[in-house]
Amino acid sequence: MAKYIIKRIGIMVLTLFFVLLLTFIIMHSIPGGPYSAGKRLPAEIQAAIDAKYKLDDPLPVQFFEYLKGVAKFDLGPSFKYEGMSVNDLIAKGFPISASLGIFSMLFVLAVGIPLGIFSAMKRGKWQDTLISFFTTFGVTIPSFVVATLLLYFLAFKLGWFPTFGVETLKGYVLPTLALSGYSLAYVTRLMRSSLLDILRSDYIRTARVKGLSESRTIGVHGMRNAIIPVITVIGPLFAGLLMGSFVVEKIFALPGMGRFFVQSITNRDYTAIMGFTVFYSAMLIVIVFIVDILYTIIDPRIKIDA
Repeated sequence: MAKYIIKRIGIMVLTLFFVLLLTFIIMHSIPGGPYSAGKRLPAEIQAAIDAKYKLDDPLPVQFFEYLKGVAKFDLGPSFKYEGMSVNDLIAKGFPISASLGIFSMLFVLAVGIPLGIFSAMKRGKWQDTLISFFTTFGVTIPSFVVATLLLYFLAFKLGWFPTFGVETLKGYVLPTLALSGYSLAYVTRLMRSSLLDILRSDYIRTARVKGLSESRTIGVHGMRNAIIPVITVIGPLFAGLLMGSFVVEKIFALPGMGRFFVQSITNRDYTAIMGFTVFYSAMLIVIVFIVDILYTIIDPRIKIDA
């Protein structure tokens, strides 16, 4: 196990390096810069700004200087938010997005998995048809449409929830529902199809012939294998939810990571773009690594090869 973990850490570091390198190349391939938007600055002022942030250095020098900062967990200053570093932006926005992402993931798991199991057990019946209709609806309808409908009916019309902000737990309800719509539908459909495949397996038929109850057959023998594809997709889904959604955060006026990420791209804020990219990539890689470890816990037959 120790050899495997060391090997994976090396792969994770190498992956992050190439993600940063590719992001850096793409950003500097696009014309313009963080101070090119709006009114054109005098040449002297532009030169002073470039010298202050070392934008006049050769690109390889800029890249490796940035890597040195990342190694120290310093993601550099923001070019557009005066007096704030990228670390400050992440510290400000991530708690909101992370809270919303955790609530959304818990809701997806608590509802999606049981709903998928129930749909598989009622295959071909009206319950299965109804669930399939709503999951198809959830996959195809964009989150901003769901967010707008929830905001209009449950907040404006009925007044059950606040229209913006997350000062109380009630403020998380509507953004959580809007953000988790696609993930909930996807997990439900995946759980249903995975369990249906398992139920057709020979060992499930054997368990039934031996007289095991349906609940024990599915709960003990079926779920262990059926849940593995769901766990595989939960990792990337969870990482995406943790980073937030610009659309949902904009509609509900939440100062999360999604807003800062999109604004950094619009503003050509090089260090912010790089910082958010490395933060998201690192989080995704770590979550995928944890998922790989979970495989061996859920199904001991799966062995980790170093």
